[in-house]
Amino acid sequence: MEDRKAYPSDLTDAEWEILEPLIPAISEEAVNVKYTRREIVNGILYVLRSGCPWRLMPHDLPAWGTVHDYFRQWQKQGIWDQVLEALHKQKRKKQGRDQEPSAAVIDSQSIKTSAVRGPEKGFDMSKRIWGRKRNLLVDTPSAT
Repeated sequence: MEDRKAYPSDLTDAEWEILEPLIPAISEEAVNVKYTRREIVNGILYVLRSGCPWRLMPHDLPAWGTVHDYFRQWQKQGIWDQVLEALHKQKRKKQGRDQEPSAAVIDSQSIKTSAVRGPEKGFDMSKRIWGRKRNLLVDTPSAT
């Protein structure tokens, strides 16, 4: 990152300080380490925030294949779930709340789907809608 202009999606030093312990270290068996973990995460964030395809990543970020491989590897290892959980706990603590929620709201929503969606389609009698029902479990809203 030292030799390139920062993108709006790049991590700040404070953000990286929070994420660094949650992102796995580069393997000791790695022979050719060209990019830092921070640059890999910056590449992932660029794609996720811009919505561009992996192959259209700018050339001053790590190679798209490398970034994509790390993203998939960390996804399979559950790293992103751990990151989100840690950030959520940190946010709740910052709001003066318990890290773990003690209450939640369960809600459902019926969504219209097309005829080509397959066997997931059903009929919601109360709303008289053909489609699919999705259920949500959400944390209670903060008092801010």
